[in-house]
Amino acid sequence: MDSLSDQQLLRDYVKRRSEAAFTELVRRHVDLVYSATLRMVRDPHLAEDVAQGVFVALAQNARTLTDRSVLSGWLHRTAQNLAANVVRSDVRRRAREQEAAVMNELLAAESAASWEQIAPHLDAALGELSEADRDAVLLRYFERKSAHEMAQILGVSDDAAQKRVSRAVERLREFFARRGVSVGAGGLAVLIAANAVQSAPAGLAAAISAAAALAGASLATTATATATQAIAMTTLQKSLIIVTLVAASVAIPLVIQHRDQVKLRQSNQFLRQQMDQLSQLRIENERLSNLVAEAKSPQQLANDQFNELLRLRGEVGVLRQEISEMRKQKPANTQTLTSASETSRPPMVAFGTELSDMGATTPERAVTSLIWAAGMGDLGRVSELLELPKNVSVEDAPKHYEFFTKQLSNTFSDMEFTSIQGIRQNPDGTLRLNLVHRNIDTGMTNPFPFMLRLHDSGWKVVVEGDAPATLPP
Repeated sequence: MDSLSDQQLLRDYVKRRSEAAFTELVRRHVDLVYSATLRMVRDPHLAEDVAQGVFVALAQNARTLTDRSVLSGWLHRTAQNLAANVVRSDVRRRAREQEAAVMNELLAAESAASWEQIAPHLDAALGELSEADRDAVLLRYFERKSAHEMAQILGVSDDAAQKRVSRAVERLREFFARRGVSVGAGGLAVLIAANAVQSAPAGLAAAISAAAALAGASLATTATATATQAIAMTTLQKSLIIVTLVAASVAIPLVIQHRDQVKLRQSNQFLRQQMDQLSQLRIENERLSNLVAEAKSPQQLANDQFNELLRLRGEVGVLRQEISEMRKQKPANTQTLTSASETSRPPMVAFGTELSDMGATTPERAVTSLIWAAGMGDLGRVSELLELPKNVSVEDAPKHYEFFTKQLSNTFSDMEFTSIQGIRQNPDGTLRLNLVHRNIDTGMTNPFPFMLRLHDSGWKVVVEGDAPATLPP
């Protein structure tokens, strides 16, 4: 396992649900995650809970993270978000404590910064860095990689990797200087390297692996609820459960056999339901296709019929993919089937609620995922969902992705999405739709047009026209 990269371990976990692979990922990164959460929540027990939540999120999002070259960056960002939710109710108290600490520092008139001054602001400072700079710092000082190892992971030369680290440390120093903490770049690097990563409590990695494996094994509602309850258990409850499992170890084989039989029946029933739905959709698709063939052009169809045709075709494609995946996972003897939850369809677009990454299997999902990624500042995901103009070179692409990410984030920052209307297909194969959104402050609704194109990896939003020669700041 030590010789495998994080990406290889994630792919092994996604394909085979390998607990050994996930346990190795937890072992590699639990110290980093626990240290970051401990710095943010400042409570060992809360830090353990937040660390468990981070790895549960990793298990649930493993399929979308297999292509990330630096997993630690995603783990740190997720830890920062979850920790912020935990301590949000205690912001006022923390602010008063920080103010008192600053006053004490001024009274003491210390000239050199100490770790106690750096630690409260370190994670906020890391969050201010760009993704590339943050990854470089995490690899160098948190994962203790050499310059050569960093260069191989980041795909750059050794000198470029070292320069990226130096640039990131200088920006961290400027961040601390604005907050009254005076420290040189060399001293800051020494403090971070010596104190940033602390050993997690004994047994935390095993507890996280068990809880996250439970959450990742099935994304169905019942399994998710069970994983949440397992994470929320107190130390006494976990001890009682361990004692009960030891006492019942003789009956475990019978329980496992019964559970497998129940899963087999449920999987067979689910497969039959999916096949019935697919048959019904095929019949409806053929009926609507005949209407299209009889008409001279798609514009002669009623708008509701054409929109319904596009929606049904999208659902047929999703169902075909799901049935194909289930058949590939079915053993040769056809006596067992994988859990139905592994091929369950992702939720439909639910406007008026919090957005999320819903994939790109349909135009609606691609638009929703793009707006979510822009709001989260996830440039990697934006690049997967956005088709830049042809006049943008490979070297300039990152700057354009960042520009359009900011544009989308600013446009929809105070908007609530209500519906998607006006779907129509263009002669060149692209698709147009209007995303109807409502201004939260004024209550006014307006349509926002999007053009999409279907790629091998799914639908992508097309940036129309040529890109400007010079991007505004």
